Amino acid sequence: MFIKAPRLPGRFWQCLARGVWLAAALLAGHASADSSRCVSGGDGHLAEVCYQNVTGTAPYGHGVLGDTPEWERLVVRALRGPAAGRPSVFTAPRQIFEDIAPRLIDLDFDGRDEIVTVQSSISEGARLAIFRLTDSGQLALISATPYIGRPFRWLAPAGAADLDNDGHIELAYVDRPHLAKTLRIWRFKNDALSEVARLAGVSNHKIGWPFIIGGIRTCGAKPTIIVADGGWSKLLAVDLVDGTLEARRLGP
Repeated sequence: MFIKAPRLPGRFWQCLARGVWLAAALLAGHASADSSRCVSGGDGHLAEVCYQNVTGTAPYGHGVLGDTPEWERLVVRALRGPAAGRPSVFTAPRQIFEDIAPRLIDLDFDGRDEIVTVQSSISEGARLAIFRLTDSGQLALISATPYIGRPFRWLAPAGAADLDNDGHIELAYVDRPHLAKTLRIWRFKNDALSEVARLAGVSNHKIGWPFIIGGIRTCGAKPTIIVADGGWSKLLAVDLVDGTLEARRLGP
């Protein structure tokens, strides 16, 4: 039931996904010869968003995503505004992007996409980090979860959507899908992230996979998170209900 090849959300879960993204589908982003992974912008403001590995070396050496490069920088090309026609670049000392591809979603409903990434510190492990191309054409970090706190500790994004119909986007990831196996939900509001719920005993990734399974589907009144249980024997649907995550079994 888990599929390695990239699929559009509607094909992947046989339900129509609206206003959400599936991490597995992001493998549709193209990789180029200069060691980059890019996705095309769809909001009319961003032309392309890329991870790039410039030196070809691995400063971290974790290898949790198999042969996927440990990206050294985030690069955005804008269609309009002060940055149009030139790349805007973000790098940080002793940090890399330990991820499959950048994720684009309008988190604040202003018509422009934010960029959701997995950023890893060489000394403190991974965090979920959100970037935005500012009106002045600068690529800026606007919010992030705390680092996990130890090197070689990673998180696997599970999706982003208004999970409880409160008018704000929630972002979901599995904290250490090989160790802690904890689904964590963070609400994005006023350019800040606050944790609203967590659920232990789930996973969406195995060490060495260059992809992440599951994501978010919308088949009814509100979005549902799709993950595996921590023992990889059951497929689960997880809902955010009154501030609590409730899981139900979909099948083996």
